[in-house]
This record gives sequence, structure tokens and C-alpha cells, in this order.
Amino acid sequence: MCVSAALFTMATELILNDLTLTRRAVESVSFSCGRTDQCSTAVVYWYQNKVSDKFRVIIGIYRRTGAITSNYNHPQQNDFSAVVKQNSWALELKTVKVIHSAIYYCSCSQSSHNRIFGSGAKLYVTATPVAKPSVTVYQAASSDHLEEKRSLLCVASQMVPPVVKITWKSQKQDGSPLAAPPGDTEQLDIIESDYTASILLIHQQDENSHTYGCSVTHEGGTVEGQIEEGVSQSPPKELPPDTLSTNQTLTEGPSSEHPVSQKQVKLLCLVYTVLITKSLVYCCGVSLLRLIRRSRKHAAD
Repeated sequence: MCVSAALFTMATELILNDLTLTRRAVESVSFSCGRTDQCSTAVVYWYQNKVSDKFRVIIGIYRRTGAITSNYNHPQQNDFSAVVKQNSWALELKTVKVIHSAIYYCSCSQSSHNRIFGSGAKLYVTATPVAKPSVTVYQAASSDHLEEKRSLLCVASQMVPPVVKITWKSQKQDGSPLAAPPGDTEQLDIIESDYTASILLIHQQDENSHTYGCSVTHEGGTVEGQIEEGVSQSPPKELPPDTLSTNQTLTEGPSSEHPVSQKQVKLLCLVYTVLITKSLVYCCGVSLLRLIRRSRKHAAD
């Protein structure tokens, strides 16, 4: 089985707490690997993945002693060492260099036939300071236009580094604890060079009002965004003026004081394009099934 397939199927078995780590040259950095208690072997292996190079192992670190195995011919293996971090052994770079810019994965054997991996942490070597994302939630479409469906769009932009993770949460009007959206919702993530967007398609509205929010995880910190759904269809009143106009429904005209930018319009158009494409694929699939059934029926006759 190829490495890329293994990463796809087992990427969530081990845990790296950081999506990204940003350092200046000559600074130090360390990568921690969690949930190694499920490893059946004594060694946790660390891999480096560069765009210009193949996925390759750097060193192995013994979980209990921190001893290193490094017979893997990695050109930078001498730059790496082991360090104790949160009662476990982590991968360390005492002196970061530009050539160390890459995605790092931890891995171990769970059984004789199963190797598990962490989700990966990307190291950025730059003098540019870390900046939290600007998060905006768009109420992109009303249920009247999409057969009782409503789509919400969460956009994170202006962040450094540009990597984020977007998750959606919902809360009932009675103030019950935040939870994942109901099972009748769909999520689609879109990653571009200057922004990351997540579309939440709500298939069925609850009788009670819900608060839907997106949580954006970033190296600079977690940023929350929310908008009211259900009974209340107007944007939250507590939002600052510069974000209020971006939370209007499409049935409401844009505010003259806060006009919607061209980029915002493109994002909203993108939502409709995705929804239309999904509808076309569904219709084509249904039509194809009908044709197959008819052909089988005629063949049987």
C-alpha cells in the first residue's frame, strides 16, 4: 500500500496538536505526537514531506528512553534530536533553517499489518509574524429559494500562516451546550491561497431557533463566528459595523453604508454553483439508474 493511501485512511490515529508552527531562522521548534499508547512497537518514526521531495523518514525515537535511530539516509537527520515535552518524547530542531520548511508526521505500528500516522504539522520558516484570521459568517441563501434548505458560509482570511481548520457547531435557543450540527447537514470546505471557506448546508430547520457558529482553529488562536438561524433570520446585532453587511440574506439588499465587496459576491456565487452542481449530479445519477432499470426490464421481457 502506498504512503499516500496510508495517510488518507489512518491520518487521525495519532495526534499532532499543531496545524502549523511558524519560526524564524535559527530559532528552535519541537513537534509532539499524542496517543502513542496505542503503538505496539517501542519506536515512533518521524517523516518529512516536502513539495519538491518524496515522503521520507527522518529518525525514529524510542518512546520510553528518547534514544534515536537514524539509519535512514535523510540529508538533514543530524539537525534533529529528541526532547521531553509533556511527559513524552518529541521531535526537536534546535536551529531552524529554511530547508526545514515542510510537513512533519509521526507514525508507529499498531499491529504487524497496520501502521498509523498523525495528521501532520507544517513548519513555516519566515520572519513574517503570525496573524489571526478574520472570520465572517454569511447567511448565503434562504429556505424559500432552496426547497427548505439553507446554506451558511464561513470564511477565514488575512491569516498568517494561511492554514486553518474550520468546524461548525450548533446550539438551541434554550442555551443547551454547543454540539456538532445535526446529522441532516452537509459540510464542504474550499481552500484557496488567500482564504479558506466552509459551506454548511442545512437540510431541515428545527422548530426552535438555533445558533449556528463556525470555529476557526489557527496557530494564532481560535476565532469564533456565529449567526442566528430558525426563528431569527436577521444578523446578530452585536456584530461590529464592518462585518454587519456581510451577514445579510440575499433577499435583503446590501447596505448603502457597508457595500458588499466583489470578493464577497464571488463567494456567495460559489455557494450557489456548488449547490447547483450537486443537484445536477444527483439528477444525472437518478436518470442513469432509471435507464439501467428500464434496460434490465426490457431484457427480462
